[in-house]
Amino acid sequence: MKRGVRELRIVGGSLRGRKWTFPDAPGLRPTPDRVRETLFNWLSPHIAGMRVLDLFAGSGALAFEALSRGAAAATLVESDRAAATGLRATLARFGLKQAGVENADALAVLGAAAAASFDLIFLDPPFAADLLAPALKLIGQRRLLAEGGYCYVELPADAALPPLPEGWLAHRAGRAGEVGYHLLHAPKSPVPRNI
Repeated sequence: MKRGVRELRIVGGSLRGRKWTFPDAPGLRPTPDRVRETLFNWLSPHIAGMRVLDLFAGSGALAFEALSRGAAAATLVESDRAAATGLRATLARFGLKQAGVENADALAVLGAAAAASFDLIFLDPPFAADLLAPALKLIGQRRLLAEGGYCYVELPADAALPPLPEGWLAHRAGRAGEVGYHLLHAPKSPVPRNI
C-alpha cells in the first residue's frame, strides 16, 4: 500500500469483504470494524429501505456499510475535494448507483435539505472541529430526520453528548478505546385516539 493511503473493508451485507482505499488525511478517523459491526447489529431490523445521510463521510465506511446492508439511498457529504473524488470512484467501483457525493460544507448541506429527508444520519465529524453540536441543532431545527429515524454519533469517549433535538432519545451506546459511540432515536409521535 502506498504511503498516505489507508484501506478498509466492508464487514457485512451484499458487499461483505470488499476493500477500498482512501487518503490518510488529518482528522480522518474511520469507524473501526468492530464498532461498525455493533452499530449495524443494532440497526439490522430497520436498515432495509432507509435513506441515509453520511454528513462527514471521510472514508465512506458508514455509508458503504449501510448500502451493503440494504439502505435504499445515501448522500455522502465530504468537504475535502480529494476525499470526495475518492468516494465517487469507490461508489462507481462497487456499483452503488443509489448513492451520491456532495463536495460541500456539512452545515450548508443541512441548511439546504428538506424536512424528513433522511431515516438514518451518521455524524462522525473530526473531534477538533467542534461541529457535532451545531449539526445536531440544525438537524433538530429543520426536522431533517424522519419520525422513527436514527442518528449515529461518534465523539471522544470522555465527552458528554450535546443537547439532543426535542423528542429524541439516547437509544444505545458503547465505547471503543478513545471513542464513544451513540445511537439516537427519533420515535414516531403517538397517533391520537378518538374517545
